[in-house]
Amino acid sequence: MKTFKITLILALFVSVFMSSCSYNTMVEKQEAVSSQWGQVQTAYQRRADLIPNLVNTVKGYASHEQETLTAVTEARARATQVTVNPEDLTEENIQRFQEAQGQLSTAIGRLLMVQEQYPDLKANQNFMALQDELAGTENRISVERNKFNTVVQDYNGYIRKFPQVIYAGWFGFEKKGYFEADPGSQTAPQVQF
Repeated sequence: MKTFKITLILALFVSVFMSSCSYNTMVEKQEAVSSQWGQVQTAYQRRADLIPNLVNTVKGYASHEQETLTAVTEARARATQVTVNPEDLTEENIQRFQEAQGQLSTAIGRLLMVQEQYPDLKANQNFMALQDELAGTENRISVERNKFNTVVQDYNGYIRKFPQVIYAGWFGFEKKGYFEADPGSQTAPQVQF
């Protein structure tokens, strides 16, 4: 009987010790996901901050392109309204965020096409600088999204391994969603002259 009690106490001690180690690691990994999500949002915010300057620069040269300018402004407004709490990074919420950002990307593409119609705009240093900043920002967004997916993969893999899968369920650690490619992005765009 005494051996049974010692074994039971030892088993309880080991399980408590193991759960606290796993719990702390799950918290660290969850915080890494939240932190990287903040970096993704920062990159998107940078893009949103650049857009009014780009729109105003184009507006000075192409005032009759009002439809394009309005579409960019409205897409920016919609994209900045869609926010996702780091605690609720489900696949659906990330998809909703990604769709809003995709609409903005499409509108920016139309705005950048306006430069082909206006040689003076094409040569304008302010426009060129903003276009370069926007290209750099798009690259930053891509890098941060890739880092986010890597951190989420690490977190999701960790909470799904034994014995963490048991503790993850107990403490409410849930799988996080990934950024995925936009629909149709696997088809290369055709350039025609």
